[in-house]
Amino acid sequence: MNVNQHTPMASPYGQPQPGYGQPNYAPLDGGYPASYAPYNGPASAYQPGVPPQGKTLLPDQLLGPPTSAPPPVSAPQQYNQYSHSPADMQNGPPPMTQAPPRPAGSQPYGLGGGQPSYPQHYAPPPTMQQVTNQMGGMQLTSGPPTPAGLGYAPPHSSQPPISTSYQSAPQPSFTQAPPPASSAPTQPPPPNAPAASQQYYRGPPPPPHSIPPPSCAPAPPVSQSQQPFSTPQPHFSSAPPPVSQPGFPSGPPPPAQGSFPPQPTPSSSQPGSVPPPGPPPTSVTSGQYPTPIQHQQQPPDSQPSPYHSGPPPPRFQMPPTVNHLPPGPQSPPGPQGPLQQPPSPQTGYPPQQNGAFGQTRSPQAGYPGPYPVQPNYGAPAPAPAPAAPAQKRLDPDAIPSPQAPDMPAVQKSRHRIDPDAIPSPIQVIEDDKAKTNEPFVTGVRGQAPPLVTTSFHVRDQGNASPRFVRCTAYNMPCTADMAKQSQVPLAAVIKPLATLPPDENPPYMVDHGEGGPIRCNRCKAYMCPYMQFIEGGRRFQCSFCNCVTDVPPHYFQHLDHTGKRVDCYDRPELSLGSYEFLATVDYCKNNKLPQPPAFIFLIDVSYNAVKSGMVSIVCHELKSLLDHLPRENPEVDSVVRVGFVTYNKVLHFYNVKASLAQPQMLVVSDVSDMFVPLLDGFLVNVNESRQVIESLLDQIPEMFADTRETETVFGPVIQAGLEALKAADCAGKLFVFHTSLPIAEAPGKLKNREDKKLIGTDKEKSLFQPQVGFYNNLAKECVAQGCCVDLFLFPNQYVDVATLGVVPVSTGGSVYKYTYFQAQTDQERFLNDLRRDLQKHVGFDAVMRVRTSTGIRATDFFGSFYMSNTTDVELAGLDCDKAITVEFKHDDKLSEETGALMQCAVLYTSCSGQRRLRIHNMAVNCCSQLADLYRNCETDTIINYFSKYAFRGVLSNPTKAVRDTLVNQCAQILACYRKNCASPSSAGQLILPECMKLLPVYLNCVLKSDVLLPGADVSLDDRAYLKQLISCMDVADTHVFFYPRLLPVMKLESGSLPVAVRNSEERLSKGGVYLMETGLHLFLWVGASVQQELLLNLFGTPSFSQIDSSMINLPVLDNPFSQRLREIIDSFRAQRSRYMKLVVVKQEDRTELIFRHFLVEDKSASGGASYVDFLCHMHKEIRQLLS
Repeated sequence: MNVNQHTPMASPYGQPQPGYGQPNYAPLDGGYPASYAPYNGPASAYQPGVPPQGKTLLPDQLLGPPTSAPPPVSAPQQYNQYSHSPADMQNGPPPMTQAPPRPAGSQPYGLGGGQPSYPQHYAPPPTMQQVTNQMGGMQLTSGPPTPAGLGYAPPHSSQPPISTSYQSAPQPSFTQAPPPASSAPTQPPPPNAPAASQQYYRGPPPPPHSIPPPSCAPAPPVSQSQQPFSTPQPHFSSAPPPVSQPGFPSGPPPPAQGSFPPQPTPSSSQPGSVPPPGPPPTSVTSGQYPTPIQHQQQPPDSQPSPYHSGPPPPRFQMPPTVNHLPPGPQSPPGPQGPLQQPPSPQTGYPPQQNGAFGQTRSPQAGYPGPYPVQPNYGAPAPAPAPAAPAQKRLDPDAIPSPQAPDMPAVQKSRHRIDPDAIPSPIQVIEDDKAKTNEPFVTGVRGQAPPLVTTSFHVRDQGNASPRFVRCTAYNMPCTADMAKQSQVPLAAVIKPLATLPPDENPPYMVDHGEGGPIRCNRCKAYMCPYMQFIEGGRRFQCSFCNCVTDVPPHYFQHLDHTGKRVDCYDRPELSLGSYEFLATVDYCKNNKLPQPPAFIFLIDVSYNAVKSGMVSIVCHELKSLLDHLPRENPEVDSVVRVGFVTYNKVLHFYNVKASLAQPQMLVVSDVSDMFVPLLDGFLVNVNESRQVIESLLDQIPEMFADTRETETVFGPVIQAGLEALKAADCAGKLFVFHTSLPIAEAPGKLKNREDKKLIGTDKEKSLFQPQVGFYNNLAKECVAQGCCVDLFLFPNQYVDVATLGVVPVSTGGSVYKYTYFQAQTDQERFLNDLRRDLQKHVGFDAVMRVRTSTGIRATDFFGSFYMSNTTDVELAGLDCDKAITVEFKHDDKLSEETGALMQCAVLYTSCSGQRRLRIHNMAVNCCSQLADLYRNCETDTIINYFSKYAFRGVLSNPTKAVRDTLVNQCAQILACYRKNCASPSSAGQLILPECMKLLPVYLNCVLKSDVLLPGADVSLDDRAYLKQLISCMDVADTHVFFYPRLLPVMKLESGSLPVAVRNSEERLSKGGVYLMETGLHLFLWVGASVQQELLLNLFGTPSFSQIDSSMINLPVLDNPFSQRLREIIDSFRAQRSRYMKLVVVKQEDRTELIFRHFLVEDKSASGGASYVDFLCHMHKEIRQLLS
């Protein structure tokens, strides 16, 4: 997505691209195939006496066959979306030595549409009113009931909502625009679908008996428009909500670690707990839930109401949810230390809107009695309450779905499934922040770290910090069969030179003298905390291959009574997860110590480059930048040498030797056989030649000011830099500033091959492949020399990024792209990128190898590098922003006792010319139960792997096949969990593992990305650029790229950020201002009815119409609000590797189309599904796999 397009923005994210018609998503209006019985109230197919096992979430209608007893109906309850406990998502160091595995809690979401189309078999169904009322008390919880829902210390009894700014807003309605004319599907809709059905997802069409696709927005339940809700809602005070029955034949299984201590009163914030009986506070401020649901209270879709506006209207609420705990490691029932704490009552909160959920709540007032679903732990089972009166059901399949234009506005905006009733990324992120309140200690094997969105301090005690290594699963399956069954990818995202925060120590340097680092004789693993010393310390056994190696005499040390060396804590390599060894001459090329690296600047001086202002900006900036070349010690001058080349159709080399009065230009016009015309004086020390260099940089813009040359070369430019480094016998980096497609006669000449007609066809993959083989061979030569290439592109039209990017990507370099570069608006972004790129920590001529313990091995690698064999990842350059994703496969069985070990070793030359080895060690647990695997996964890392896997897949497969593969693998992961770990329950419920409940929403963002599903105005270059960019991103970068951060900034406090809201248009208030960060862009969205005072504080103007939407920086105003917002923007920019340009988006302005593209929970203009629709599609896929 290109935010720089000041010039023609043809239909920005408007009509979908021609040729993109696709079959439809099964949406949410018709119910599932009739083989499933309707849901009859919140449940009774479950006998008490067994620990709960999953997490049930029941929307409008649930398809769970209950037993013949009439179901209890729970009254409306305080809305409390997903609470967690430490055992749920063990994302922080537990206060014990063994990492307690997270219970593979799961949450069922009944995605059954609004009115079922089935005959009724069991008991009278609940009225729409009852189901609606129940939806508010939805609690997605899991895990053992701990009072301290989120932290190490229990929360106080009644915590206020985290942010008051959204506390009482009416829920903005969910709107979806009518379909563009061109978006009709290419395949006929199913028989019962409306003719002009809107497409949601480009997957296989739903089978004829599945849910009919709605047009534009899913049609609301038929009964909404045709029957008044007049049945009163009975309140019950004794019936507990349902519990799913686990499949254990004889009595309750031993509880999971730390789970279910007997407790007098369950807290609603406790995982595993079910809201107990009693009249709970309703979510309407008056305390009375109005009987008929007044849909008219929803604000009309065109004008979301401002926040702070009186009592919220009633909203669709979810029934209580029940938890499944799969069998986990055993510990005896009974008090478990700090886990047991009597909850304290609380009064109800108004429901929080816009994803700004408060802290986990304590129990609600009026909930007496024992743990309601555990009679064995202290009380007899309560009797079920009588069922509610039945209401006549209509068969939606018998009633034609109204077309979008015919539907009333209120109906159009009504969703079948309340978006608040499905897992919220914001809730999960906030919960993780709330429970991470002490340092993450890496000494516990198999402990999942806090999420990338949480700021935390790391204490290295034997495993690498999560800033260096993150795994998809911290419990590896013991066997290949188990891994294949679960389909969970086993991978690690490694960022070897990651920058650490100032309060954490960088890896220590270890010098073992001339003998070099101590290594295993057989597998060559480096000395690390996992090695076992034996025979009094004279030998050590390698934990990777079990080979025994003699300890060299100089390294000998005695062992203590536990078998550890007595100097264990004095040596980084015996006590830390990450450290560096000083490499000896044996680790150097040709057995000689390396020269310091060189930087060569190659500047395009063709007509476009000069006219756009790029040449003069680069030359002016380099004069000051050369003082900031990378160095080990800030006190000492950098030893990096520099050289300069300009080019168009020919190349100009410059002699800037210190002894010259003026620089000399040497022109090479024979570009077919490139050579460097001078040796002495091309690469120089900056301080020695400063005057000559400054003179040259002043002269270049003048020399080419009147050029008429429009053609450029590209291949020979890189060859020139490579030859210069070869001649100087050093590694280094080329900074290439380039503007256009290289069409001049020369090696590597390209032609314009952009063809929109190929998009969506089987030939589309050819557009992502390099046009010619020349650049692959050139990349191989560059890697051999340690020549890394960073490419800065300034295109005004197609430049074939897929081909020009081959050398940068293969050499570990970066591509930066500034489409339609304009000096006044893009200069700041370009210069910040250039400064950071030039100054950042970088290693040259690097080789990385990942060793593993017996049983698994590294089989696949994703990132910016070159591989000449199957084990060594070669990087001409490796900087602090580059991550490499490594996939592991089984080649034998693993054992639960020893776990699985990996060691990443990177050999590189530092910017001072020193050869070093950086080592990162990681140990994870192994498990023989699938439930343990699902209990300890990290969704953000899985998405990082999936996105890289998919984006590489477009080189050899049509994008539709790539998308289908992703959906299928995700469905298999979730279906395996449902089949093997969750307790038996109705097929109408979607059950997700606790630590993967965001997999569907994040995966949908990957599927809708511009690479896999481009809008009509996304160029091929943009897609190739994003594909290359994401290939080397770390987990934090992919997270914010796929699910941008959206902050309401109407109220700002110093020291803390406002709680983000979900990425959906219905979360935006017309009276609000929101800051969105995507990792590449910053948007400031301003609602049309923002208060004057806010506009004055922010823009210095009282009127919305006077805001200048072309501004790229906020005006510097002397008020606390303006200062704080500018601080937040600066802090966001500091966290990212690329400078994010600010775009001010006024509501209903044309730039809003670009902004909306990043509201990833909504349906996309290119045909991508909304989150709700994708979740339903996912549910359907899972059910097909299970049936």
